[in-house]
Amino acid sequence: LTFWINESVQPAAPKLDGSGRHDPDYIISNFETTQTDVTGALRHKLAASEMRHFPDNNSTLLQDPIYTQFAVNKPASKIEGERGEMSDDGKLVELFGRVIVTREAFAEKGQMTLETDYLKLEPNEDFFSTTKPVIIRQAPSTVIHAIGMEYDKKKETTTLLSRVRAHYEK
Repeated sequence: LTFWINESVQPAAPKLDGSGRHDPDYIISNFETTQTDVTGALRHKLAASEMRHFPDNNSTLLQDPIYTQFAVNKPASKIEGERGEMSDDGKLVELFGRVIVTREAFAEKGQMTLETDYLKLEPNEDFFSTTKPVIIRQAPSTVIHAIGMEYDKKKETTTLLSRVRAHYEK
């Protein structure tokens, strides 16, 4: 009886089949994927210097990711980060490190840049957000500081969440 009780309380022995390891099952250098709308027009492109997929937790890591969003009659917006992570279904992309969003100048609007340490992208929803500090610069001389931001392209709204300070020169 003592032997049986001892065996039943012992932790399970680790599997030696490699399933507990966190090794990539594939690595792609100079990765690039695109998505189009129903008419075939380019919606967005995701590129990275390296993509690594890990089967144990189905995670995908990106090195030097660049996400480019295209729009009709407007310049493309480019989002760059140092590192990224993509959900297994591609519906969520998170960028980490020095994240910079750039929208080139068009019509009467000057170039706009946004800087933050983290940005969550939902490409299919055209929605981007962060809870981290952001700095937005719009040429020629507008600078906005805030904590947290949400951008909804479908509604064409940008919401700054807290501690907003703006400097605007005409």
